Amino acid sequence: MFIDRKIYPEIHSYLNKKQIIVITGMRRTGKTTILKKLLEDSKNTNKIYFDLERFDNREIFSEKNYDNILLALQNRGMDLKKPVIVALDEIQFIPNIPSVLKYLYDHYNVKFIVTGSSSYYIKNLFSESLSGRKIVFELNTLTFAEFLRFKNIKKKFENFINLSFNKNEYERIYPYYENYIKYGGFPDVALSENDGKIKNFLNDLISSYINIDIKSIADFRKTKDIYNLLKILASRAGNKIDYSKISILTGISRSTLVNYMEFLEKTYIIKRINVHSNNPDREITKAQKLYFCDNGILNILGDVWTGQQFENCVFNQLKNSGKISYYSLKKGNEIDFILDKKTAFEVKETPASFDLQYLEKISKTAKIKNHRLIGRHRSINFDNYIWGGDIV
Repeated sequence: MFIDRKIYPEIHSYLNKKQIIVITGMRRTGKTTILKKLLEDSKNTNKIYFDLERFDNREIFSEKNYDNILLALQNRGMDLKKPVIVALDEIQFIPNIPSVLKYLYDHYNVKFIVTGSSSYYIKNLFSESLSGRKIVFELNTLTFAEFLRFKNIKKKFENFINLSFNKNEYERIYPYYENYIKYGGFPDVALSENDGKIKNFLNDLISSYINIDIKSIADFRKTKDIYNLLKILASRAGNKIDYSKISILTGISRSTLVNYMEFLEKTYIIKRINVHSNNPDREITKAQKLYFCDNGILNILGDVWTGQQFENCVFNQLKNSGKISYYSLKKGNEIDFILDKKTAFEVKETPASFDLQYLEKISKTAKIKNHRLIGRHRSINFDNYIWGGDIV
């Protein structure tokens, strides 16, 4: 059964266009499901699917003689005199795949739909060789709205920026939001009701990332260093990145650490956000803050305090709405998030009126007119904030 994803209509709109559809993202985010749904929705019956995790399928598209690839397609029933759709799942296993796609795209009426588990691989290899021939979609873990849909829970969605605390919705949806904060938004997580199975899934996911993804797309040999780095980064979620301190703690040289961090970001594990600045004399202008792209991965890597969990979750909810930055004065005052340079958000587990007063004051300093508190738990006698579960 296909459960609708927010991104699907946009991807589907390219189904009848010549461009190669590229769906990338972390493993187990639902790329294969969307790929097969696109094939199912296509009215073209001259179509075929290849799972490139299978060695026999890899051999076909690893051929240096592209005529042999065409012959293999014909032997599997494809009529190359007519438009044909070829779906390739997990293309990162074929180093020469951009050349194959380019040749067949340029010389035959072949529509490709492909998936790959890393933007690091796809963006580096596809940038020039397939320029103008592809459209890339990044599939993230579930938004909270999608998470509820997977749970078959209906919710009224609005423009969350204009919302205030809603007691009835809070009491109805609260348990699901707490689950989302704790275990994140992978589709398998949303569809499971067993905590033990969810934890096993997340541990297996991290193991596969380190032992399969890293080895298949990078030349990093010390995978244990990356695992230790991930655990240290998890404890620093929501904080400014101090490369020198992390280098000392991990024993990884600063230059290697910078390379690792870039790799982790380009493979959808972490996200770094920049600072919003108006006055360099009194504001921090360079330090980036660190977040994990899924709360389940964050929490499985270590003991993360509840405030960090919530802030990390809110980041992942807000990032779908625009460009995120943060604000920080040298004397220590901060605004957790600024959306599109227009709206300031302060994240508090249990918001209070003085939190709003503080946010109003520092937003004025940052020259941000709009500001909202985001809360996790209900505040007694104070409703002037957004409940995190309303950011969908």
